[in-house]
Amino acid sequence: MKSFSIAILLGLICSPLFSQEIDPLTEPSLVILGNVQDAGSPHIACVKDCCKGLFDNPDKDRKVVSLGLLDPKNNKKYLFEATPDMPSQIKMLKGFAPNSSSEVPDGIFLTHAHIGHYTGLMYFGKEAMNASEVPVYAMPKMKTFLENNGPWSQLVSNKNILIKGMSSLEKVSLSEDLKVTPFLVPHRDEYSETVGYKIVGPNKKVLFIPDIDKWQKWNSSIVKEIAEVDYAFIDATFFDGAEINNRDISEIPHPFIIESMELFSELSSEEKNKIYFIHFNHTNPALDLESSQSKLIQENGFHIARINEIFKL
Repeated sequence: MKSFSIAILLGLICSPLFSQEIDPLTEPSLVILGNVQDAGSPHIACVKDCCKGLFDNPDKDRKVVSLGLLDPKNNKKYLFEATPDMPSQIKMLKGFAPNSSSEVPDGIFLTHAHIGHYTGLMYFGKEAMNASEVPVYAMPKMKTFLENNGPWSQLVSNKNILIKGMSSLEKVSLSEDLKVTPFLVPHRDEYSETVGYKIVGPNKKVLFIPDIDKWQKWNSSIVKEIAEVDYAFIDATFFDGAEINNRDISEIPHPFIIESMELFSELSSEEKNKIYFIHFNHTNPALDLESSQSKLIQENGFHIARINEIFKL
């Protein structure tokens, strides 16, 4: 279900982008390309213990939240989120698809207009790779935002990207075996709406909600949504309120991990096993696998999403 590690990817065995050897994928699969909140880890100007050592010794397994979707049968690959770490993430994605001739994804699905989720699009512009019509899937407000605000509008006018509009709960068919459906979730929507995604493969279903306000603000039940999928990658920005001692918590009302674990406490072990926490703030102690918080999450039957984990669909 998760990480593969025996054979090599052609030409990539020595690549520093990979922390392990991996097998080329032969069936539809999802791969974790990032698990950290928008501004990354280490976080700009952070002088706390959580970041202090990382400026001198970066952790290669800390990148901004992103998923890769592989369709080997049709020789296609897709990216969820265009992060500031996108240059290395699309290289990682290409590594999982060794038969693909293109470095560029066949499509990018955006969740919303916060910096960690769309600003990587800048690398497709003339100052960087000057790409040609990279498909970017976006909701109506997100589409309008990109089309009418520079520098993103230049990507549109220069045809570096080709925006493909989406609507909530309307399925996007990528192939006979792969479908993607966006759905609205409550979040700080200054410039765009915010969506999560349901990704459906030939055998498995995935829920992806990297950003959301408190679960009770949503008009759907997260417990019921988890029951309908095989894997659920959900917002884990903060472990609890203790780590937020210099911000007004009402301005960043993510569900704390401890709140989510309490909400899910009555689930069966099978249901808990579906849940992978993702999108960790740099202050979140659960990023450290040796921390008591990380161990508590795993002792309670949940998982922490880690880069290069692979999930067959």
